[in-house]
Amino acid sequence: MARANVSQHHIDLPNLHADLFQVPDIEKLATKKASTHAPRFLLLYGSLRERSYSKLLTLEAARLLTAMGGEVKIFNPQDLPLPDGAPEDHPKVKELRELTLWAEGMVWCTPERHGAMTGIMKAQIDWIPLQVGAVRPTQGKTLAVMEVSGGSQSFNAVNQLRILGRWMRMITIPNQSSVPKAFLEFDDAGRMKPSAYYDRVVDVMEELMKFTLLTRDISPYLVDRYSERKESAEELSKRVNQNKL
Repeated sequence: MARANVSQHHIDLPNLHADLFQVPDIEKLATKKASTHAPRFLLLYGSLRERSYSKLLTLEAARLLTAMGGEVKIFNPQDLPLPDGAPEDHPKVKELRELTLWAEGMVWCTPERHGAMTGIMKAQIDWIPLQVGAVRPTQGKTLAVMEVSGGSQSFNAVNQLRILGRWMRMITIPNQSSVPKAFLEFDDAGRMKPSAYYDRVVDVMEELMKFTLLTRDISPYLVDRYSERKESAEELSKRVNQNKL
């Protein structure tokens, strides 16, 4: 495979495969024909309680995204088996994975329990594979993270969700929501009361919508990687050469 001086400044890069190296092209970042369908969002929450504040916060996020022109689906984690505790064709697992493929952006909202996200939240994320055949279900999709807590404001859970979002190759937006003493922030009807915390949720959903509109048509280019082009080329070469044996 060719190795050469590939930069416009003639920098010697002997370990670089010149025919796989690509200079980022601003023209490829311009959407030639923007999608016109409503942006699609999958929302996950991490509690099974009858009055679940993570679910109530998720419902508020869903209303906001819908008001901004999005199409929203919320996954109910009830009856989702533990990871590896059921086959992949389990109805709830199939539903979750199909929704993940459908979505262009996601919202993850969890209670903070013992200083971390809940097992229910983690189980949902663990059931989403990094790769299905040649398709990476979450790669290049946008993500917003939120948490609720029963005590003082904390960011432990959203920080964990950010790590997972990066691991799942998602575009995790800068803004986030953390609602402390959540039992004080919702009325008897389950609606979030006016507050700075509510305003932050509006901010987060607005930002998620903007990032999704900005990236959904160019995400394949944004996440196209030199190392993976190289790996694919090497695999192809091995297969072709093996056929000659």
